[in-house]
Amino acid sequence: MIQLQPHDEHNRELESNVHPPEWQNPTPADNYHLVVIGAGTAGLVTAAGAAGLGARVALIERELMGGDCLNVGCVPSKGLIGAARVAATVRDAAPFGVNVPEGSAVDFGKAMERMREKRAGISHVDSAQRFKDLGVDVFLGQGKFTDDNTVTVTRKDGSVSQLKFKKGVIATGARAAAPPIKGLDSVDYLTNENLFSLTELPKRFGIVGSGPIGAEMAQSFARFGSEVFLFERGDHILTREDDEAAAVVQNQFEKDGVNLMLNSKDMELAPAADGKISVKVTQNGTQSETVVDQLLVAVGRAPNTDGLNLEGVNVDFDKKGIQVNDNLQTTNPRIYAAGDICSKYQFTHAADFQARIVIQNALFAVGPFGKKKSSDLIIPWATYTSPEIAHVGMYPKDAKEAGIEIDTYTQQLEHVDRAILEGNDEGFVKVHTKKGTDKIVGATIVAENAGDLISEITVAMQNKIGLAGIGSTIHPYPTQADAIRKLGDQFNKTKLTPFSEKMLGLLRRLNVGK
Repeated sequence: MIQLQPHDEHNRELESNVHPPEWQNPTPADNYHLVVIGAGTAGLVTAAGAAGLGARVALIERELMGGDCLNVGCVPSKGLIGAARVAATVRDAAPFGVNVPEGSAVDFGKAMERMREKRAGISHVDSAQRFKDLGVDVFLGQGKFTDDNTVTVTRKDGSVSQLKFKKGVIATGARAAAPPIKGLDSVDYLTNENLFSLTELPKRFGIVGSGPIGAEMAQSFARFGSEVFLFERGDHILTREDDEAAAVVQNQFEKDGVNLMLNSKDMELAPAADGKISVKVTQNGTQSETVVDQLLVAVGRAPNTDGLNLEGVNVDFDKKGIQVNDNLQTTNPRIYAAGDICSKYQFTHAADFQARIVIQNALFAVGPFGKKKSSDLIIPWATYTSPEIAHVGMYPKDAKEAGIEIDTYTQQLEHVDRAILEGNDEGFVKVHTKKGTDKIVGATIVAENAGDLISEITVAMQNKIGLAGIGSTIHPYPTQADAIRKLGDQFNKTKLTPFSEKMLGLLRRLNVGK
């Protein structure tokens, strides 16, 4: 089980909610409509939603309810990022006329304690007691399929509960996995599962991987005062994002003092003196060595399929996770899956909406009627660096592969008044539309609050509102969202053809003369 360290009052409160030591598993019902294995986001939403609609539901969790998101993922990381942003705001306050006294410093231990306090305060929402109160039978222990309609739950004390079910749901998520790095097993490295147990700021902090987790933590720890070394095999950070978007964030990383170790190949790790870690890489043909106090490995994920006996119930899976169809049904038609265990979109909000599909398809669809498809979901995502990067829909390369011709409209924040006034004018809003139309097929936003701004475009795509419709909608002034409205103006200007110009000229003359 993930260890909640340090064992202070906040982590004790968290544990008492999400894996209470004194918890007694209930006496199983004769037969459950739905048995859900895994109490991360997908499992919690499935269980609560189904119980709220009248189903008899059992929920099984072997570790911490709330899953990665609450305990070792998006919740603690955003608490940390929030503190780092405040530190950066103080550091950069002088141009705004705010003079910070010399000697002001970040108290990393206090920032981490605040994170633990806030995480504990949120945790009651995912607690065993709350779900019991919702009418869900909560079982703590290892779930295992024994046949097509039975799951056993084994606790650490050896006690076993047997649960009969009509439909099953696998929502066991994924975990950090060891990538193939030479010498990795010879050093004590961090993953997201123990990163948030730190109480002292590493003086020199190495991070392997510049995806969302690596990038967010690199910038945050640099702002706290660590000397950060970010190792990336590619030639720029956030390689899956729009190149221009990644370049804006990379520029800010350099300002924040992150040492970008790009094109790092042939990595080799080894113990160094005083408990430190030696990181050797080859960059452009030249080998270098960096010694760090702590090393975060932010690459590699593995599905949590162990202990479930999936082979025994004919559920197919591989190293990427459980195989499901578009209705989130596994190769065993009585068993469904949702969340990181089966999805290429490993986001909390994606797991939430996949769970809603499972509820509908497992409990309320009749044959092909009433079934929902996961491919119909429009899923935005965000990386919470400063500035943030948010995206929804297609990238140009996706459109090209799909044979869709596009037009691209871009609004730079340097021409948006609110962004200028707040000093956050490095970034842009970029929207792709189907060529010759205002139908939005994708968008990328780089802005201080891009994760919030992307929702307007997602709503438009979900409800088939085009770029012209956004342009004709009044937005408050001044806001950064005005950048999105300006793109609507850009599109509308393309409709001003020679013929329409002549017609407008004629109408003007009829009204006011030459």
